[in-house]
Amino acid sequence: MTGPQPQGTGRVLLIGQVGKALLDARGLDRRLCETRENVLDGIDAAARNVFDTIGVVMDDASSQLGSVLRALRRSSTARIVLLARMYEEPIARRLTTPIPGEEKLADEYCVCPVSLATLCPRVVQEQRERIPSESQGPDSRAPAASMELERRLRYLERLATTDDLTGLKNRRYIWEFTRQILDRARQADRRVTILVFDIDDFKHYNDVYGHMAGDEILRQAAILMRRCCRSHDVVGRVGGDEFTVVFWDDPYRTAGEVSRDRRSTTAEHPTEAVFVAKRFQQALGNADLHLLGPRGEGVLTISGGLASFPRDGSTAEQLFERADRALLEAKRGGKNRIHLVGEPRNSIADMG
Repeated sequence: MTGPQPQGTGRVLLIGQVGKALLDARGLDRRLCETRENVLDGIDAAARNVFDTIGVVMDDASSQLGSVLRALRRSSTARIVLLARMYEEPIARRLTTPIPGEEKLADEYCVCPVSLATLCPRVVQEQRERIPSESQGPDSRAPAASMELERRLRYLERLATTDDLTGLKNRRYIWEFTRQILDRARQADRRVTILVFDIDDFKHYNDVYGHMAGDEILRQAAILMRRCCRSHDVVGRVGGDEFTVVFWDDPYRTAGEVSRDRRSTTAEHPTEAVFVAKRFQQALGNADLHLLGPRGEGVLTISGGLASFPRDGSTAEQLFERADRALLEAKRGGKNRIHLVGEPRNSIADMG
């Protein structure tokens, strides 16, 4: 292999089965976009040619993802973009997040299916510039307008999957993610645990201190919960003061390819989920309530329910139904606790 080469060609290398990742795969201009289904061929192409962007279909790299990305870093200076399905987004986010003292394995990620314009706007712009001016119509502003439309579409896509108040994933995303990760878990014999929880007596804070204070409590709860979870677990707000966490096995980490998250991944489900819930309960109980004013009293507590695949259900609907039922049992049992399905004694209130 040759060493890293300079950028500036505007060309793109796509590694993997691009047909399942790109909406406009059939219309690719082969002069600007090269494709390699085999990852080894892709690494070789990256070393022998100059590219501005390299897109990697994550699923096709499988457990070799870490090695593939490191090889691409060694052989090319191109921007590396991960093409992720929804259930792979937590891994893609982790791989593109800078960590002091460590090299980022990828620069950006896109959730598929995605258009080529979203993946590499520069290439699309160059394609348009190659079209004779008479075929572009009378409006010379068309390329710029199209790029602005693409930017707006990306913004709307984010709004469609993100809770505007907390920045967490929203209900639509959580349900679809759970369905996808359960399909994957069935194929690979992996575990998934759902934690559903809400803030005890949250209506009291809204009634006494106002909705602005209530909104701030929800935002702080979201921040604390993300800090308590592993980076690949998915946290969402599914409505009001109700939250969901999807705990699952990261196949790239367990394969030993990627180890950027130093928090333990060996604990058993749902024990790990109970541990995280207990840690979150303690953090929330110690939260600064200065936003409630000088008369603010008491601590925030949560109640929740846990359900695990495959023990408690095989579909997203079954797991959420049983987790919700366990949440109601926790409420009836005195609040400030997490119940497992059918095991009310296993609660965070009873654990030392």
